[in-house]
Amino acid sequence: MPSRRFAPVLFNHLAQRPAPVRILAFLLLLTLLWLPFAAVIQWQIKDPNRVTILAMSLLFVEFLVLMRWWGRRVYGRSHPFRHYGLGWSRQGWVELVQGLSIGLGSLFALFLLESIMGWVAWQPLTLQLGRFVVEGALTGLGTALAEELVFRGWLLDECDRDYAPVRAGWVVAILFATLHFLKPLGEVIRTFPQFPSLVILGILLVWAKRTVQGRLSLPIGLHGGLVWGYYIVNVGSLITYTGQAPDWVTGIDKNPLAGLAGIACLSLLALWIRGRSPQSAQTLN
Repeated sequence: MPSRRFAPVLFNHLAQRPAPVRILAFLLLLTLLWLPFAAVIQWQIKDPNRVTILAMSLLFVEFLVLMRWWGRRVYGRSHPFRHYGLGWSRQGWVELVQGLSIGLGSLFALFLLESIMGWVAWQPLTLQLGRFVVEGALTGLGTALAEELVFRGWLLDECDRDYAPVRAGWVVAILFATLHFLKPLGEVIRTFPQFPSLVILGILLVWAKRTVQGRLSLPIGLHGGLVWGYYIVNVGSLITYTGQAPDWVTGIDKNPLAGLAGIACLSLLALWIRGRSPQSAQTLN
């Protein structure tokens, strides 16, 4: 009987701890659950690409299971995913499509402007374009779903419990950008111009969630649309860079959002999202 009473007391105590403690406790538990299985995958499979795909897929599945358990046991929520913003409705699907359209359209508008400036040149379409469109849609939606659940779902909720909305949003945006830079120091220095664009993207997606009353549908759509457009253009080889503008303007490693032009594009999109409704402006100011 004492052991049965101990667990609720422990969970209640954890729920009252500061946000950094709760976040670290969650990540530690997730790591402990994932490492044994990841080690088996590493041991049994020799292909590095398959190891990465399987290990990361398993990590995300375990994250979903733990996030549901965490919401129920630590916070006593009956519908954790709905609380984090993943409760789908007709309005949610509309927002998802709107987000995809805005994200995809914004990226192609950026390339169109750069072509007018003479910085990029469009290439002839290939018969494989349809395949790239489908692959890009799946890649974009999968990436967006995973990252939005982690950052604008679970992590933003933890920060919102302790901090004012403005501070919570910027904390999540900076962590979002920082965790994309877990790479060797040389690569961090070389690709550092990507950091500001990732911070802006992170806060843009936070504002998008707040604009639609906490649903993740619009952020998933925006994020997915940007990744989708980049996949089509990059993998489909739709453009070539003319060299008339430096990489810090057009984007490091041909990433359109990792240069001055991309930062300007994301900033305009972020300001537009922020000003979409009086409610979002009141929440964020």
